Amino acid sequence: MTSNPSTRTLGVPGFTADYNIHWNWTPARFYETAVQKENAEVATGGALVVKTGKHTGRSATDKFVVRDAETEDKVWWEAADHISTEQYNALREDFEGHMHGLTLYGQDTFGGADLEHRLPVQIITEYAWHGLFVHHLLRQPTADELKSYKPEYTIINLPSFRANPARHGVRSETVICVNMTDKIVLIGGTSYAGETKKSVFSIMNYLLPEKRVMPMHCSVNVDDDDNSAIFFGLSGTGKTTLSANPDRTLVGDDEHGWSEHGLFNFEGGCYAKMIRLSASSEPEIFATTKMWGTVLENVVMDPETRELDFDDATLAENSRGAYDLTAIPNASPTGRCGQPKNLIMLTADAFGVLPPIACLTPQQAMYHFLSGYTAKVAGTEKGVTEPTATFSACFGAPFMPRHPVIYGELLRDLIAEHNVNCWIVNTGWTAGPYGTGHRMPIKATRAMLNAALDGKLTNAAYRKDENFGFEVPIAVPGVDTALLNPRGTWSDGAAYDAQAHKLVEMFINNFAKFESHVTDDVKAAAPHAA
Repeated sequence: MTSNPSTRTLGVPGFTADYNIHWNWTPARFYETAVQKENAEVATGGALVVKTGKHTGRSATDKFVVRDAETEDKVWWEAADHISTEQYNALREDFEGHMHGLTLYGQDTFGGADLEHRLPVQIITEYAWHGLFVHHLLRQPTADELKSYKPEYTIINLPSFRANPARHGVRSETVICVNMTDKIVLIGGTSYAGETKKSVFSIMNYLLPEKRVMPMHCSVNVDDDDNSAIFFGLSGTGKTTLSANPDRTLVGDDEHGWSEHGLFNFEGGCYAKMIRLSASSEPEIFATTKMWGTVLENVVMDPETRELDFDDATLAENSRGAYDLTAIPNASPTGRCGQPKNLIMLTADAFGVLPPIACLTPQQAMYHFLSGYTAKVAGTEKGVTEPTATFSACFGAPFMPRHPVIYGELLRDLIAEHNVNCWIVNTGWTAGPYGTGHRMPIKATRAMLNAALDGKLTNAAYRKDENFGFEVPIAVPGVDTALLNPRGTWSDGAAYDAQAHKLVEMFINNFAKFESHVTDDVKAAAPHAA
């Protein structure tokens, strides 16, 4: 592997010059340079601590797709912002000019552990610590694979670049621009490393459906008998916590594909939230913060003692840690497993309406996948206690370029083809809404999940939920039976009915945009107020 700048060309339209690029550095080289030149610091235990400035999360309103013959009929433009080819050409010209004189870091990587469906992506970063992030989060070629490596896509990330809204057709100085024709992503004006990882994800989500491979924003684990499980869920639903199970192997925590070969991780690492992290609640993730190699974004550190303070949100609520999957003791070394036996959709229902677990038909699974529901309690520090419903199609709408129904139909077909058991699990509130009830006991949630994954609910007795129509088990081993009927946990049954009616209406109103795109059996899976 080279240590001196290379004159290797990128092979991308408009980027034909020789640039000052160091290719395929080791983590140690990235570490050294980040500390010497980029104000990165080393914490007690060896983690690399960095600050991203004003951008501490994704810049969702600054993401654009080039609208051209390739994307016109494939991208769901109702949910995607676009620029023209002419505007992109101006952006590319300015981007290319900005690269001259910069020292850059290039890496040959793969998105995807499935050898047939993986995507070769060369990633160019301006920051050495971004290079270390990429080394963790993407999958690295072997020495033999590097000899014949040919990238299909290119991502160039230049935080010091500033976009020109008038010239480039964008909203601000920050830009994330995807050109599917030229097979390139240009990222500028943000130091938040997650933009690179999510750009690879968006490309995979665009390409794979045409190969009948389902891309998913989910976590996956598997037992010793290759019985795998998919966990969908928006932020705050417990996806990372519940998929981390000492009795099961973690395949991955965020991005996966479902192919004819089974499930496979897109990534080689994890990008975990750090805020309020503790050794007692998340021991495996906490341990990575004491490891050499981990990149900690916007985590507060004492400059003298180099001790970390995960409770301090001064720099960001969205503080993050990036580390290789090998840092997790029971992580899969291959990133692959067989066809799933169970699929779980997690929701944190702050209205206290949904049961703690229910079984879904393939049609109901498609309906709830397209809905992507959870509820959040926003602004509690200001005394606002009314929960807010959040619907994100496919449990990851910002990263799914095509129409959600394309992903939903593919999921439904795969569920039916492989006879997958589907469940919706409420990790939110019971005995009333937020402010009146209480959070679903994590011990009970784990017991219900274990019963489902172990096949103990296959022959159980069920009742039909009168609002949502799915089947709710009457009893689950190790769980208080009263918990399984949410209406019975409320002190006022009429108040529950009124709240349930409101939630059903929210689902119906949200799904209206999909009504004309789905089949009658999926429409019939919609909830109906009792």
